[in-house]
Amino acid sequence: VQLVESGGGLVQAGDSLRLSCAASGRTFSSDAMGWFRQAPGKEREFVAGISWSGGRTQYADFVKGRFTISRDNLKNTVYLQMNSLKPEETAVYYCAAGRDYGWVPLTSPEYNYWGQGTQVTVSS
Repeated sequence: VQLVESGGGLVQAGDSLRLSCAASGRTFSSDAMGWFRQAPGKEREFVAGISWSGGRTQYADFVKGRFTISRDNLKNTVYLQMNSLKPEETAVYYCAAGRDYGWVPLTSPEYNYWGQGTQVTVSS
């Protein structure tokens, strides 16, 4: 079972990036999927999550209106479109999969599978 993130990189403030997370080893089409991030010296924090069907999404307040999470269950892939990036959003971004109990999980312990992370660096 593997989650592999891609799409990170170095961008300038105000730019956009699209992260992808490809799942392999088993299907995650019945799982909720989430994106978290961890900046140096800080705890990992929830960014966005999506239900198994894509019908429900949740966002951290600090990304609402700028980030969009989506998924393609046929491709076993989840995406995070990030617009208007800020320097303080420099972090390693992780995708995760967890059981969908009817709500989108918001905390790390609710997710069972994690990717290795992709670095996003936003310069000012």
